[in-house]
Amino acid sequence: MSEAFQLPQREGKPRKRGLTTMIDFGPDEMGWTGVPGGIEGLLKCAAEYIDHAKIYAMNGLLMPEATVKEAARLYRDYDCHPFAGGMLFEYAYAKNQLEEFEALLRREELMGFEISENYITLEDDERKGFIDRFQKAGFDVVYEFGRKAPTEAMKLEELGAVIHSVAECGIEHVIVEQSEIDMLAETSASGLDELRRQNWFDRIIIEADPYRFPQQHVDLIGQFGPDVNLCNIAAGQVMRLEGFRRGIGRAVGYSIMDGLI
Repeated sequence: MSEAFQLPQREGKPRKRGLTTMIDFGPDEMGWTGVPGGIEGLLKCAAEYIDHAKIYAMNGLLMPEATVKEAARLYRDYDCHPFAGGMLFEYAYAKNQLEEFEALLRREELMGFEISENYITLEDDERKGFIDRFQKAGFDVVYEFGRKAPTEAMKLEELGAVIHSVAECGIEHVIVEQSEIDMLAETSASGLDELRRQNWFDRIIIEADPYRFPQQHVDLIGQFGPDVNLCNIAAGQVMRLEGFRRGIGRAVGYSIMDGLI
C-alpha cells in the first residue's frame, strides 16, 4: 500500500515548540476578526495552526463587551487559548484600577491576560505577587518581557532570570517584545545567534512585526528554524506562516520539494 498523500506532519496541539500566537486586531486590514462571523470563518479553516489568540492592546475596552465575550468563546471552542494584551493590564495598573480590570475580564469571560512591562516597571516580588494573585482568582496569566522603546539592548542573562522566575509560578513560555528583538539584532551581529544558543530558547515566544510580513517571518524561520515560537501573527497571515514552516511558498523557495526531484 502506498503511503498517504499528505504534507509532512509537525507537532499538533498542545505544542511545546512551533507555537503561533495570533493577534486579533478587531475589524482591521490585517484580518476581519472583530465580528464573530469573521472569527468563526478563520477558525474553521486555520484553528489547528493557532495556539493562542491575543486580543490586541486595549480592544477589551474599545470594542463592545458582548463582541469580546463572543470572540473569547469562539477561540476557546476551537482550542485557541484567548488572552488580553498586556497594555490593558498596564493601563489598569497605572490607574490603580486592577479590581475594575478584573471585573471587565470576567464580564467578557476572557479569563486570560498578559502581564507586560512595556511602560510600567515591576520588581520581581511584585511581578510574582500579581501572577499568584490572578492565578488564584482563576486567570491564565501570560508574561511578556521587554519595553516598547528600549534604550539599550536587552541582556540575555536578565531575560533568562525572568524566564526562570516566572517558571516558578507555572508560566512555561515568555513572550519577548518585538522592539527588544529588533534592538538586539541592530546592535549586535551575533545577538540573535547568542539568543538561539540559550538553553531556555524554546521557552520564549518572539514577537514578529505584522507590517514586515512575509520577509521578517521568513528571516526568523531561517534564523531559528521552522519550529520557532512566534507571536503577533495577524489573522490573514496564519495560513501562509504555517506554509512557510513546512517549506511552502516562493518566500521559502518551496523547500518542501527539496530531495523529491
